[in-house]
Amino acid sequence: EVIIGGTVDPDFGPVVMYGMGGIWVENLKDVSFCPAPVGKKDALEMIQKTKSYGLLKGGRGRGDADVPALLDALEKFSRLMADFPQIVEMDLNPLMLADKGRGAVVLDARIKLAGKGKKHARHAR
Repeated sequence: EVIIGGTVDPDFGPVVMYGMGGIWVENLKDVSFCPAPVGKKDALEMIQKTKSYGLLKGGRGRGDADVPALLDALEKFSRLMADFPQIVEMDLNPLMLADKGRGAVVLDARIKLAGKGKKHARHAR
């Protein structure tokens, strides 16, 4: 269970967040951030910066999580944040990772759009 989130920072523009999902994000606060858009290299660095990275490598009879699917999700999510200025906040929580080679499934998603008539400052990239 992981979370991918995004918001628009007044100084940095769209920013993507990654961490353990569900209740763990609130309890562990083990997250990393990167300005959008995020490439696969940046996405890998984001997940490696978290203390929970080791959990994706399996253990105790569990196989490795599908990290390539997670990298793909982070990259595509960040592209949405970067390409659509009307998105103010967005999160996928939880994003369930299957075993390596089996993909990932979004169980819950939330998107907050800028209000009608309100200008939302975004930095050009």
